[in-house]
Amino acid sequence: MNPNESIMNTISQLYDTLFDSEKKIARFIINNTGEAVDMTVSELARASDTSEASVSRFCRRIGVKGFHQLKIGLAKEMTEFYGERSVSNDISINDIGQSLQNILANKIEELRATVDMIDTKQFGKILQAIKDAGQVQIVAVGNTIPVAIDGAFKLNELGIPTSAGTIWETQLAHTHMLKKGDVLIAVSNSGESIKVHEAVLYAKEGGATTVGITNNPASAIGQDADYHITTATRERLFMDEFCFSRVSATTVMEIIFLFLTSMIPEAHERMTKCEEMFAVDKR
Repeated sequence: MNPNESIMNTISQLYDTLFDSEKKIARFIINNTGEAVDMTVSELARASDTSEASVSRFCRRIGVKGFHQLKIGLAKEMTEFYGERSVSNDISINDIGQSLQNILANKIEELRATVDMIDTKQFGKILQAIKDAGQVQIVAVGNTIPVAIDGAFKLNELGIPTSAGTIWETQLAHTHMLKKGDVLIAVSNSGESIKVHEAVLYAKEGGATTVGITNNPASAIGQDADYHITTATRERLFMDEFCFSRVSATTVMEIIFLFLTSMIPEAHERMTKCEEMFAVDKR
């Protein structure tokens, strides 16, 4: 487990790779963190309808040395995250005000964890590669496509030729044209998208620099991309079988954009010119 990454975020990242018994343990911890901290191994096993061996295996799978370290880590995170705030993972139409605070608290933690996991040395190389790129392509499928399109818009505003699209075949056809000096940014929540991974491999074959933005550095894209940025998600805290958030990935693209504005001398002039062009459509 990344030392800068929380146990809860690690559980969310690895959830889809866990065995069924391990998923039961993960779901119980996610939904009953406070209770889990005060349990013994056997109590957690009974509560999650698994075995003590499954709990031990679960600990190893998420990168902690044992159950004791798991409990200490969870207790520490609860103190740091919740503190004196009265927040939980509950969302209810019967208490909209509290539910909004619960969502806000988890989204803030999502962004904090994402920023904390950025490797600054690697990130500097990513920024330089994008700044100097002949062209950039941001690839994504499904629910991640809006992140790619927004990222392309931002980079084009800075004068960096960037493409993104909604039709996969068109995206892949463009990937085949990438060469040395170009950059492909692959955005995938799980990092296991077969199509996006395929684009990474084709881009590398052509000599382009590849950057993966995923929740899981151990995923296919995380392993095969030249550089990787890990995003955190806490969506699983609200929905057991659904884990997707564009907030972290969009924030990463926003961070890249903001850094590039400071690296490109004519950035503000280019953005102003774009805004002037767009102004004709505004009332």
